[in-house]
Amino acid sequence: MRIETDLGFIEITRDVIATIAGIAAVESYGLVGMASRKQLKDGIVELLRRENLSRGVEVQDKDGELVIDLYIIVSYGTRIDEVAQNVISSVKYAVESNTGLPVAMINVNVQGVRVINGK
Repeated sequence: MRIETDLGFIEITRDVIATIAGIAAVESYGLVGMASRKQLKDGIVELLRRENLSRGVEVQDKDGELVIDLYIIVSYGTRIDEVAQNVISSVKYAVESNTGLPVAMINVNVQGVRVINGK
């Protein structure tokens, strides 16, 4: 994404936007973590570490607005629709406030449900 200012251009890569979105998503209640969007084999989903969060996010530019696809794993016992709504609002706020770019749509793809130890 490229933003023109009086002093020149600011270019924000999709990886930066994906990292911002991933960090905002994993801080949401009920989320166990991000899932790799490329590594779905035999119904087994890879839980990504914090340094690889952008692999669970896909960013597209549609007419100057962002479309973000998130691939998440939720905690067992939480309401998936509430977790998804929390993730959407957190990611939208984080991306728009950190980059100044408008977010048109956020799609949440639940790739799995995990039991957290101790519950």
